[in-house]
Amino acid sequence: MNTSYLSLGSNEGDRVLWISKAIDRIAESCGHIIRKSSLFETAAWGINAQPDFLNMVITIQTSQTAHQLLESILHIEILLGRHRDIKWGPRIIDIDILFFNDEVVNLPDLIIPHPYLHLRRFTLVPLTEIAPDYIHPILNKSTASLLSECQDSLEVHLFNQTF
Repeated sequence: MNTSYLSLGSNEGDRVLWISKAIDRIAESCGHIIRKSSLFETAAWGINAQPDFLNMVITIQTSQTAHQLLESILHIEILLGRHRDIKWGPRIIDIDILFFNDEVVNLPDLIIPHPYLHLRRFTLVPLTEIAPDYIHPILNKSTASLLSECQDSLEVHLFNQTF
């Protein structure tokens, strides 16, 4: 079995519902969810003039390869109504592979570890909540260390909702 960390985010419509549906679909078609972070709210990153995001990170165990997992999560995004119109724009659901085992993948359609994860508090806060000692396979630092060094100034607030 493979272990992967996935980030989930939503800033359109019923954000809690979209993340809940994504979690259900991931459990059905990707693998067993073994950990879930709290849900966090933050302003949008990249393009600021859009609604706030809800974000969380989950850990799954899967029999899929990294590329199969990517195909599965892209399919889930499409099933839930995701449209890829504007890079870093508003979205019903966004699911990203942060880590896949300790693998380093650099393909045109898949980069693991996620290339921006160490720059984004909205990813590092929930990731550190569930895996503070996980070592980034390229940067050789724990997620807790990456969070303490992160210069992203966006505030990340705990959202009063659990799954």
